[in-house]
Amino acid sequence: MDRIQAWWIFAILSAFFAALTTIFAKVGVEDVSSNLATAIRTVVILAIAWGLVYAEGTFQGLFELNQKTLLFLVLSGMATGLSWLCYFRALQLGPASLVAPIDKSSLVLIVLLSAMFLGEPLTLKMIMGTGLILLGTLVLIR
Repeated sequence: MDRIQAWWIFAILSAFFAALTTIFAKVGVEDVSSNLATAIRTVVILAIAWGLVYAEGTFQGLFELNQKTLLFLVLSGMATGLSWLCYFRALQLGPASLVAPIDKSSLVLIVLLSAMFLGEPLTLKMIMGTGLILLGTLVLIR
């Protein structure tokens, strides 16, 4: 499978599992602290991720990381943790059908930040598509 096809498949699977995450989490946070729910979820993710590293035999790569890579992976992990904590609390307080679109509207910020910091192109098509996502989110939450 070539690289272009692979990223599409993984992106679609990511969307599917993200949808399941929201539904399962909404039910799971009903009678528990959202922070405890996030901690439990994190342990499961940790076990799966390290299990994959072990199965692939890529554990040695941990000792070959440069400081920049390690710094940005740590920062990404911190941002992920904060996102999950906020997301689970939002799910506990509000309807999944409104929390999820607001969460996914992060695409607007991703497009802007990737243009500013990663030098990715900001095309008319990208601006229009992102604007429609933002508009759709606003329609859903009002």
